[in-house]
Amino acid sequence: MEVKPGYLCPKGYKQTEVGAIPEEWEVKRFCEIGKLSKGKGLLKEDIKRSGSIPAIPYTALYTDYSEVLDYSLIKWFIDDESQSVIVREPCLLLASSSNMEANTGKASALVGNTPVAIGREIIVFKTSSDCKFISYLLSTASYRRKTLTLARGTTIKHVYPATFHGYQVALPPIPEQRAIAEALSDVDALLGGLDRLIAKKRDIKQAAMQQLLTGQTRLPGFHGEWEVKRLGSIADILKGSALSKSLTTTSGARRCILYGELFTTYGRVISDVFGRTNSSEGCPSMQGDVLMPGSTTTTGIDLATASALLMDDVALGGDIIIIRRKGDAYDSVFLSNYLTQARRQQIAELTQGITIHHLYGKDLKTLALELPPVPEQTAIAEVLTEMDAELAGLEQRREKTRALKQAMMQELLTGRTRLA
Repeated sequence: MEVKPGYLCPKGYKQTEVGAIPEEWEVKRFCEIGKLSKGKGLLKEDIKRSGSIPAIPYTALYTDYSEVLDYSLIKWFIDDESQSVIVREPCLLLASSSNMEANTGKASALVGNTPVAIGREIIVFKTSSDCKFISYLLSTASYRRKTLTLARGTTIKHVYPATFHGYQVALPPIPEQRAIAEALSDVDALLGGLDRLIAKKRDIKQAAMQQLLTGQTRLPGFHGEWEVKRLGSIADILKGSALSKSLTTTSGARRCILYGELFTTYGRVISDVFGRTNSSEGCPSMQGDVLMPGSTTTTGIDLATASALLMDDVALGGDIIIIRRKGDAYDSVFLSNYLTQARRQQIAELTQGITIHHLYGKDLKTLALELPPVPEQTAIAEVLTEMDAELAGLEQRREKTRALKQAMMQELLTGRTRLA
């Protein structure tokens, strides 16, 4: 809870160096509640995928773990203890350096008693306070800002044990620290469960796509052979036209899509468009167009990214390939999934270029498709759409849970809300 200078603290709170905190809480420096040290070793040649001792190289600290380190996520190991620092009791781990400022000083609590090897560029803090509480505390916005102001370096930001020697934190009594940490851990457990469920549902969808889009599995009521057709025989291949990014707004009269958004913003189905423009530029869409990016600086296979657009009169920018069906030759949602999944490698083979990879409409016209009758296409598209809707619902629930966790951290870790 922050109180501006000159204002009285609310009843039951006191003003301190770190802001207003409950009267029972104390402000302590790290050097008063524990001991700081550094990890050692764990270079690429030191670690492997199996071994007798779990290991945490510094890069894993900010890529694999949240505020409380999940032992099941440890994927590196060593056999030789002499080349590293081994910890055998609960402690706090801090990322000592990173070329991404947001990762510098990232905290994760190691809460078990299993021996773990700690690599270089990791600060180890053994403390009499609750490690999980400290980790959650250092992850709040105000403490992250404080940590980053202490970081040194330009390209790579560094913090050191000495950085945290006089670092001040607001601490409730140990029982309250533990209660707060457990409450937040419960939310983390819910988030972990949602992550696992989403991953499982994605795997199920991937398997369903592989089976349904290739005819290996048929939906009930559908039989007969699929027919091979060239894309150019069932669709016209058009190109978007120049649409200046500088002319796009959030409140223009006309919806618009820039080609890069096909990678970053939209999936297999586009039923709502977020970009707007007041310009007359851009090729107008027709409902049922299938859109693909025409170039990329990554790899050619990334151009096998198709989206079915279910809206008319959307301005389509340059470098967008527009697949516009002839009559009722196919189901657009089916085709967008089919091109992205079943014809991914073939599309990659059509691309040209080295530094920049290009996909051209003239080449795309030659692509051979093995297609079921349109009613079966529509049925397959509906199954995949239902799976997407279920995934979207789970992802929305996960985002709401993350927001709840952030709100709880803000309330509990400042003492604004107290646990009974």
